Amino acid sequence: MAPHHIRKYQETDRKKVLDLFSQGMFEHVPATFRLGLKMPQTILLFLGVPIALLLISGSWLLALGSNVTLLVFLWLLARQPWRKYVVMCLQTDLADITKSYLRARGSCFWVAESGGQVAGIVGALPVEDAPPGRKQLQLFHLSVALEHRGEGLGKALVMTVLQFARAQGYSEVVLDTSIVQQDALTLYLRMGFQKTGEYFFSKTFRLLGISMIQLKYCLPSAQEVSP
Repeated sequence: MAPHHIRKYQETDRKKVLDLFSQGMFEHVPATFRLGLKMPQTILLFLGVPIALLLISGSWLLALGSNVTLLVFLWLLARQPWRKYVVMCLQTDLADITKSYLRARGSCFWVAESGGQVAGIVGALPVEDAPPGRKQLQLFHLSVALEHRGEGLGKALVMTVLQFARAQGYSEVVLDTSIVQQDALTLYLRMGFQKTGEYFFSKTFRLLGISMIQLKYCLPSAQEVSP
């Protein structure tokens, strides 16, 4: 296992960072597809449509072919919200990472480098509409290259965000993740994040039963850490 180190983002990292982000998001399509297959309405659809076509046309070939069409449709449906999210991010905060994350105090974007290559990424931005009395930092875009999973890069990147938040005087670190991102969700919970809410990112996610989980990590105050 090659040693790694975490540093601030540089413009020369741009292509690799965007590729890593996009690949990480599209990795969730198969899990989304499988979850969609287990939905009661999907099961009813896969049973009802072939039976209806068989009764109407009398053709087994047409009935079986309808399920193939439904599978293709479900795959495209499972891919659509992830594609939409990637496009949205590439047009907003990731359109200019330096401007979005590195030009203002209280925000940052890091890469984990291993063997001279970008192996992981994470960003953090202040929450503008934080509850009164709370100073929140939001974690974004945690992703680790497939070939570097299991090396502790994800945990190291999250720790970097927590240390940064503490140094900048934030009281909480918050983030959103989905129920299909089980590895990330497990990591956050093991590191002390707590679930604070749940919602659906889009109508498609609601249809597929994919909810977003809101998590929060409370940082100790200066009084709590003082000797």
